[in-house]
Amino acid sequence: MGVTVLEAGRGERIQSGPPPPSERVQLLGQFRLESRGGEIHLPLGAQRLVALLALRGGLTHRSLLAGTLWPDKGEARAGANLRSSLWRVGQASPQLVDCSDGGLGLTHDVAVDVVETAAYARSLLDPTVASGHADLPHELPARPLLYDLLPDWYDDWLLWEREYVRQVRMHALEALCGRLTDLGRFAEAISAGLAAVAAEPLRESAHLALMRAHRAEGNRCEVLVVYHRLCLLLRDELGAKPSPRVEAFLNVGD
Repeated sequence: MGVTVLEAGRGERIQSGPPPPSERVQLLGQFRLESRGGEIHLPLGAQRLVALLALRGGLTHRSLLAGTLWPDKGEARAGANLRSSLWRVGQASPQLVDCSDGGLGLTHDVAVDVVETAAYARSLLDPTVASGHADLPHELPARPLLYDLLPDWYDDWLLWEREYVRQVRMHALEALCGRLTDLGRFAEAISAGLAAVAAEPLRESAHLALMRAHRAEGNRCEVLVVYHRLCLLLRDELGAKPSPRVEAFLNVGD
């Protein structure tokens, strides 16, 4: 699966190397390719190739790439499309793609926002890292956590990748809200909590994180406002009530 690259490898290389990356691939919110000289414009077919390589990590065999990107084409047509897209990428950014051993991949010094965001999310979710030592941003909520993976693209190969990134984002926003609450940075914690609720209005754990932040700041009325909004959403959208966990927090507290 392509999502495995988000768990290892490339994230550490991005963070550990002192030289700035030669190119940067943005996949959160929209596709964007940048070099040190500015934005690089690619046609859609070439964008899709770069996006797939960025998510896969390492080297991927050409036939697998062609079949993934053009599943409804025959092998010969899909291969021709891949060669055309690769040529266009090479014309725009000659050093972006590594072509070796029968496979294709991004070169090692290309930064990918999804990989960096996943690495940041893992640091927030790591229970061995104390809140005071976590790398918490000063501008909150952390911007990359606000955006889905290529939300305007409808390729089948993106479905599981997008869901994986969505889950990473949501857990990270909730963890960020909790860590900032622990540090007494309530305005920022509430901002992160609101971002989590806005991203997934029916997600009870997001509402709980926000309610905890309000309670820690001493605003019980705000806790009740969040709770009643959740009740209305669950009733109107699912015909359901909040879980016992939410009720227990409201009535007893942590």
